[in-house]
Amino acid sequence: MSTQTMTETGSTDRFRAKLQSMSGVLLMSLGPVVAAFILSGIILLILDVNPFSYYGYVFGRGLLSPTGVQATLTRMGPLLLIAAALIVAFRAGIWNLGGDAQFLIGAVFCAAWTPLMAPHVPVWLGLLAGAAISAVFGGIWALVPAFLRAYQGLNEIITTLMMNFLGISFASVLVKLVFLDPTTTVPQTRTLAVDDRLPTLFGTTISSGLVIGLIAILGVHFMMTRTAFGLRLRVVGGNASAAVHAGLAVPLLTVAVFAISGALAGLSGGVAILGQYGNVRADWNPGYSLAVVPLVFLARFNGFAAIGFVALFSILSIGAESAARRTGIPNYFTLVTIGILLVMLAISEYYGAKRQKAGA
Repeated sequence: MSTQTMTETGSTDRFRAKLQSMSGVLLMSLGPVVAAFILSGIILLILDVNPFSYYGYVFGRGLLSPTGVQATLTRMGPLLLIAAALIVAFRAGIWNLGGDAQFLIGAVFCAAWTPLMAPHVPVWLGLLAGAAISAVFGGIWALVPAFLRAYQGLNEIITTLMMNFLGISFASVLVKLVFLDPTTTVPQTRTLAVDDRLPTLFGTTISSGLVIGLIAILGVHFMMTRTAFGLRLRVVGGNASAAVHAGLAVPLLTVAVFAISGALAGLSGGVAILGQYGNVRADWNPGYSLAVVPLVFLARFNGFAAIGFVALFSILSIGAESAARRTGIPNYFTLVTIGILLVMLAISEYYGAKRQKAGA
């Protein structure tokens, strides 16, 4: 066999192996999504609801209606920031499950202080300050589990969940007792005027928070895959013992990961306030973080893939509101689909690992 023929054969084998690898990843990412929709459809049938009609209303509103598309894209902004926060943590081997509290803490402080600053500073400066406030307080809320993990070795799953419960309750207390708007009877913070919020895009109602979210998740993807700092974080996440032997400051890097992840989650809350809601009401918790966790796993912690899955979730959550009015199914049925998706993801990972072990 000639050298040229051997080279061509090797190139063909490599291409085939790469194609099989890509198809395997695609199957493990999209397979759980399809299975979750099928199982959710079976549940709808049990509830005496036509699943085709239900999904028709969901995608018709979230994907085909002009107002629905604009609402979908606006909701993607905070969700993309949450996804960026989770990707940073998970790729570094850290389970930051306290994103909902970090989101709310950032949102509450942003909603409390930005309306007070708005009359005295230019709009752009007020928005910048509000975003910075939300990021700082989100990052601060993540420091307790950070130090406990870095210097005491405590499991961050437990500490972040505990801080999540505490933060959600603390945010509600702040709204009711500290940052309460004295001019309203509803327990909420002061409301940021529409003219002082993030500008919309191209004459639509789409908040420019979408651009902030896209920049954040693509920036995180670049940082984790193309920079020395991201490489150090991946080494820590892959093998902490090897990172110590390599001379990396593991405790300091651990705290840095928590701070970055918490700041992005807090900024997500700030973007939601500055771009959409304008205030925070007591006991408000959209629960974005835990809903986005399976999405970043489906995306394999890839920023580009995460954009697609976040878009799908946004379509579902916006469309479910329309479907709820037409079919009588509560709009939080979306969370049932996400829960099934998480189970399907776990099953897919199990069989994927089993197949990989058999192949090895």
